[in-house]
Amino acid sequence: MMENRSLDKKVMIVALLYLILAGAYLLVIPIAILLYLKQRWYVATSIERTFMYFLVFFFFPGLLVLSPFVNFRPRRRQIEV
Repeated sequence: MMENRSLDKKVMIVALLYLILAGAYLLVIPIAILLYLKQRWYVATSIERTFMYFLVFFFFPGLLVLSPFVNFRPRRRQIEV
């Protein structure tokens, strides 16, 4: 009986760990990436842009989950007369 409780506890810990990692991979890190991309998109160097492309490729599932809520339209130009 004692072994069963120990096994249940280990299973719960593993399930919680998977849930935390999935949440980080699908929500937390992609939100941070989107904020980073929004801040640096127009001023990034070529090496930094390559790093941005890598992050988008690596965290694509999470970015796909968040994509309906993101608006990356270009900024309005200020026309001076």
